[in-house]
Amino acid sequence: MSAQDALKLQVAQAALSLIPPRSWVGVGTGSTVNFFIDALAASGLSLAGTVSSSEASSLRLTQLGIPVFASHEVAQLDVYVDGADEIESHGYMIKGGGAALTREKIVAAQSKQFICIADESKWVQTLGNFPLPVEVIPMAAARLIKCFELLGPNVHASLRLKDGKPWVTDNAQHILDVRGLEILDPLAFESQVSQWPGVVTVGVFAHQKASICLLGTSQGVKTLYF
Repeated sequence: MSAQDALKLQVAQAALSLIPPRSWVGVGTGSTVNFFIDALAASGLSLAGTVSSSEASSLRLTQLGIPVFASHEVAQLDVYVDGADEIESHGYMIKGGGAALTREKIVAAQSKQFICIADESKWVQTLGNFPLPVEVIPMAAARLIKCFELLGPNVHASLRLKDGKPWVTDNAQHILDVRGLEILDPLAFESQVSQWPGVVTVGVFAHQKASICLLGTSQGVKTLYF
């Protein structure tokens, strides 16, 4: 196991202590969350059920015997556990590297508390070094690329590809990755871009920020409250 994976495992296991018995748990997507799903299954913790943010996580949960419900079947979730591509000191994040940002934002909005689990490489002073994922309706992609590039001379947006073809999300949409940003006001930026016609979801999580971050470091897990 790599040093980074060891940190991911640490925070995934630490998250178990924040899961109340018989609670409804939102489960995110990605490599760190996979460690959490495995730890959750091994713990034997009794849950009311889970709501997942991706087909991949739903499959992993189901294969490990953890009940998964559709979002509309659950009025509210007690906690949502997910990773981040970047997180800063206010709990604002960039998410969506795994292309599940729309469902992640929906499940986050449905939850009383967002627990972010991340290794220390994800901690930043200012959001934007990680390419910002934006889920878009395909017919709007070309125009939205131009919209992003008007934000600054160093900003570049491109369509995410897989095997030479546009990446298709679980929602049958496409992903733009935007490079060269410096997001100084995440709340305003999220609000602005979300208004653009053709944008399904922007990967800035400021209105649905983290409540707690379990940050894996070489000195152990740090618990940060926002």
